[in-house]
Amino acid sequence: MMINIFYQSLINDYIDEIKINLLTQGSILSNQISKDFDNIEKDSVYSYVSEYIKDTSLKLESRILILDKQKEVIVDSHDILKGFTIEDLPDVDKSLTGASVSNLYNIKNVGETIYVSVPITDKESNVMGMIFISKDAEDVFLDIQSTMNRVFLISLIGLAITGLVSFIISDVLSRPIERMTEAIRSITMGDFSKKIKITSTDEVSNLGNAFNLMSTRLNQVDEQRAKFVSNVSHELRTPLTSIKIISEALLAEKGKLPDEIVVDFLQDIDQEVDRLNKIIDSLLYLVDIEKKELELELKLVYVNYLVRNIIKRLNPLAEKKNIRIHLLEKDKIQVSLDQDKIKQALINIIGNSIKFTPENGDIYVRIYYSPKDTLTIEIEDTGMGIPEDDLKYIFDRFYRVDGARARQSGGTGLGLSIAQQIINLHQGQINVNSTIEVGTKFTIILPKNIGV
Repeated sequence: MMINIFYQSLINDYIDEIKINLLTQGSILSNQISKDFDNIEKDSVYSYVSEYIKDTSLKLESRILILDKQKEVIVDSHDILKGFTIEDLPDVDKSLTGASVSNLYNIKNVGETIYVSVPITDKESNVMGMIFISKDAEDVFLDIQSTMNRVFLISLIGLAITGLVSFIISDVLSRPIERMTEAIRSITMGDFSKKIKITSTDEVSNLGNAFNLMSTRLNQVDEQRAKFVSNVSHELRTPLTSIKIISEALLAEKGKLPDEIVVDFLQDIDQEVDRLNKIIDSLLYLVDIEKKELELELKLVYVNYLVRNIIKRLNPLAEKKNIRIHLLEKDKIQVSLDQDKIKQALINIIGNSIKFTPENGDIYVRIYYSPKDTLTIEIEDTGMGIPEDDLKYIFDRFYRVDGARARQSGGTGLGLSIAQQIINLHQGQINVNSTIEVGTKFTIILPKNIGV
């Protein structure tokens, strides 16, 4: 009974997360498409919208339709239903009245499917059409069932081992085994903080130590997941709240505000939407680089030339603050790297140095070969520095030493986390040293022969 409740709870949580994600993506698509909706039949506009829809469809692993008010399909991410009028899609009528809807359906010959519909409105909130997203949810049920089977199997194995050992060994050993069994049951119910008290020095104690390590790791992963979900919710809620407040102000004062104030409000909304897109793009990038099956596209790269191009690209930002970027090339370096990913990591780190270095400051970029067949890239600035208590958190997602200033400068709090993941993929390491009011130095160490 309890396993069934746990199973259903997992299903509901996963489905709710998917619904929220699809509704968020649908709202973003609706906002992007609404301004061009009246001209969507034009070749240039249709081509842009179609590519945008297909790209989003691939990322979401779903099918996306754009319908007009007559329920005729204008764009289909699968290029099959364009021109067809669809009368039997659930919740379409609700969205054509202005509501965003998401539901789970069991479709005959298809299985569990999530349908999401979001209206497309003009500036006066009149419905022009709608975004319809369908996503196969069968994999979610199969994955959770597989997980439950594994948990159930582990529980059975634990119980079997407990019974066998209790039967053949003395009462002295049976008690710690019983405690371990109790702990396993607690973990299967989601209590990852459960630990076993070790009082002996034999094989049972080794097993207990291994179990405690596993429990600690599971607890850390669960805490990180909860923290990550909380941070994502907070980061997405902030711009959405701003958009909501501004939109309500515009609606409340409809026709009364001067044009210049309306333009300012719309520019604020546009900036918040850009910020949402930046956060979502960064999260998707993090997901990509964390996939176990991801392979680096290694090729021989002249690192000196790569770093020069990055500095050239970022120099206009530095010049606005009269910051000088000095490139110190101790060696000419050619190694095999994934050029695009390393470029992204260096742009994130040097860009951060520019953001948090006061006017008339200096940034030093050094590249050189280091001992033990490694190369080193250092980025050192004369900025405000990072407090010692914050240093251990700076690679955490959404962590900001100075949250208000980071948000004002457009930061997502994901740049350093992405950089660290990229360096780790290259079997390297990134270290940071900082002194308040003196500056910060990031040191990237990469092997010459990755994968060897």
